[in-house]
Amino acid sequence: MNLHKPTFNVNKLRKTVLEMAYAGSTVHIGCAFSIIELLAVLYRNHLNYPNNDPESKMRDYLVLSKGHGVMAQYACMRELGWLKDNSFTEYFSNGSELKGLSDSLISGLEVTSGTLGHGFSVGVGMSLGAKLAGTNQKTYALVGDGEINEGAIWEGALFASHHELKNFMVIIDENGFQAMGTTKEVLNLNSIKNKFESFGFETITIDGHDEECIDQAINKLWSSSSNMPKAVVAKTIKGKGVSFMENNNEWHYTRLNEHTYNSALAEIEKGEQ
Repeated sequence: MNLHKPTFNVNKLRKTVLEMAYAGSTVHIGCAFSIIELLAVLYRNHLNYPNNDPESKMRDYLVLSKGHGVMAQYACMRELGWLKDNSFTEYFSNGSELKGLSDSLISGLEVTSGTLGHGFSVGVGMSLGAKLAGTNQKTYALVGDGEINEGAIWEGALFASHHELKNFMVIIDENGFQAMGTTKEVLNLNSIKNKFESFGFETITIDGHDEECIDQAINKLWSSSSNMPKAVVAKTIKGKGVSFMENNNEWHYTRLNEHTYNSALAEIEKGEQ
């Protein structure tokens, strides 16, 4: 695995997200917080970057299909030393290289995403390429539960199942919200686990904030003898880690001011004690 192994402390990662959001007066904090533990476990224990090189030809692929949660991935990339500190303090300033959506021009981000549903199929294509090349590379696609309203997700799922892409794993951030309301109100998905199983995926449902459970689920799926693609349904809390953001969809679009920034930072720092 990685030669350079940070701890990926989730409180530290959340503080980085707050730092970016406050510096850039930008949004999408809640949807970044819901995937912190998922990304921490992936980068800490599972993603393989030979020589800590995000452009290694033999790297595993992490496709953040829900590209609006990219601040959480930036925070992990900071721990790996792939991004400079001034990228965070100067986020969204004139000339800033980092954008509010995933951008493949940034080394370490595999896709340009934000048009929801497309990243999933890009990841499926990466998995097929690795299978045809006979490599051991794995592909992880992280999607939102609102995002899977998109038909492109299910077309990609059919393709992955048909080609028996056992090197492909989708992780669904099931936080129960999307931009304009709850997923049940906008388009009720009912059981996401049952849906992916019906499309031929070997599927596990977990607590998406329990790092040990996340790790165990990923290991269990990869150790399976099945040739089918994998799915982890991660039940999460949008805005996890800050009480006034949790399950409050206003924080999909709300910007921090000095008071809310300091209040959020104090809660996270209290959790470190």
